[in-house]
Amino acid sequence: MNNRQYVFEMMKHLEEDGHLLGRVVTEQKGAFMVMTETDDLLSKISGRLRFQTLKREDLPAVGDWVLLSEEGAVIEKVLPRTSKFSRKKAGNEAEEQIIAANIDTVFILSSLNDDLNIKRIERYLLLCWESGANPVIVLTKSDTCDRIEEKKRQVENALFGVKVLTISAVSHEGIEEIQPYLQEGNTIAFVGSSGVGKSTLTNLLLGNTVQKTKQIRESDDKGRHTTTHRELFLLENGASIIDTPGMREIQLWQGQEGLSTQYQDIEDLAFQCRFTDCRHEGEPGCKIREAIKHEELSEERFEHFLKLQREIAYMERRGNKRLESLERKKWKNIGKQRKFK
Repeated sequence: MNNRQYVFEMMKHLEEDGHLLGRVVTEQKGAFMVMTETDDLLSKISGRLRFQTLKREDLPAVGDWVLLSEEGAVIEKVLPRTSKFSRKKAGNEAEEQIIAANIDTVFILSSLNDDLNIKRIERYLLLCWESGANPVIVLTKSDTCDRIEEKKRQVENALFGVKVLTISAVSHEGIEEIQPYLQEGNTIAFVGSSGVGKSTLTNLLLGNTVQKTKQIRESDDKGRHTTTHRELFLLENGASIIDTPGMREIQLWQGQEGLSTQYQDIEDLAFQCRFTDCRHEGEPGCKIREAIKHEELSEERFEHFLKLQREIAYMERRGNKRLESLERKKWKNIGKQRKFK
């Protein structure tokens, strides 16, 4: 039994009579490459599925398990997701963009160079806490850094409770620490900015060059886009990797649960305030202000928490308004159809 057959044998319980079980490998211009037990098939969405869909995020995404018509050319149903890593779609519209679905672990990659940005990593982390997958922070290009342990401690201290790995795809240092996550049937997604080494790591784990890579710009240590679409790859042992393009914008879609996880210390302090409606602006008995005064909590960390809280609340309001608009449009279309029957 090869690795593909093994994976599909594990997922037999998802099959339905009269349909082929498949998993979305990639999407480009409305067409989907779907992996089945025996082949990869270029498929499109059925008219019925498209009509019944209220939101774009209800359509197939990379990593989704789907049911195909027996001929394999049409996706008729998206099966329930166990997890999804999402962000707000770039632009002004309040719309969710699913980066990867049905993932077990999200590897948040960041280079050990001058572009290392803890606040950016934190935004990825908030999205990950919401996804239902486990986060791991991977600091890449350790062969170019002479202060590895110092930078690793900085990340660990700022984002406590999250596993932090340091690796080099050149010297292969630390690569063995990734192997335990690549268990049979598991799916790992790589996310991070351009040039941090997502495609290089994908190539290394696959054992061949399937993803193009580019060098970072020497002028500012920032990367250039190489991967242009999300794609799932199957390893020899039956584990799957989803490589993703670098994200210029990391806008939060949801994040209240992630915020509570990442800032549990602040929420615990707020719970101890004398007044339940304390705004933490100098009211008597405010535990947050006391913690800041005694240097048990930094003002910067608290202000960053408030900024993220405002951003998440704003996106939730916009998302709710969009859903109301889509629901009205849906029932308007149903009313038109009934009228002409």
